[in-house]
Formats: sequence, C-alpha cells, structure tokens
Amino acid sequence: VQLQASGGGLVQAGGSLRLSCAASGSIFSIEQMGWYRQAPGKQRELVAVITSGGTTNYADSVKGRFTISADNDKNTWYLLMNSLKPEDTAVYHCNAEGRYYSSSGVRFAPHWGQGTQVTVSS
Repeated sequence: VQLQASGGGLVQAGGSLRLSCAASGSIFSIEQMGWYRQAPGKQRELVAVITSGGTTNYADSVKGRFTISADNDKNTWYLLMNSLKPEDTAVYHCNAEGRYYSSSGVRFAPHWGQGTQVTVSS
C-alpha cells in the first residue's frame, strides 16, 4: 500500500492550504484515515482523523480551523487548513489504518505517506 501526500507549501499567517492523500495498492479496506504533523524538535502529533463511517476527531489546537474529509470510493482524504498560524508549521504526514492483501491473506496494518512541508510565515 502506498500513500501519496500533496498540497503543502508556504503561506502567510491567516491563509489556507488543502492537503491531499491518495492511497493505492493492495487495499482491502481503509477503516481510518488521518493526518499527523511533526515540527522540528517535537514529537509527531495527531492533527485529525476520520473513520470510513465519517466520524472525525481533531487536536484541540486545530478545532474550528481545520477540516478533514474523505472520498472513500477514491481512497483519498483531505485536510483543509484555514486561519493558519506560524505554530502550524510542520511536516504533515498522512496515515491510513486498514486491511490489505498480503501473500498470507488479508492483514491489518497502519501505513504512512511521505511528509509534506507546511510553512506558515508571520
């Protein structure tokens, strides 16, 4: 399973960006999709997750500003980030938790995409 993230960039404080993550490969089902971020010198933290049923969960620091959504048919999910702040600067990683086809049958495992840099200038 491969996850391809895109949409990062440089934006001024107060601006917006939309990240996308597309999953491909031997996918049986994706049960939860999410975004995590890691700033320099800090641990990776959860930003937002969405289940295949549409239930969402957000970090307190992004509630009201970020929106996660998903197109289950396309195995693609998005993170719309509004009112960006300099403290949102980080490498954003997409994550998928679900089942995939392996040589030994269907297995459950998390998968990670490559990071995409988001930089918010003050």
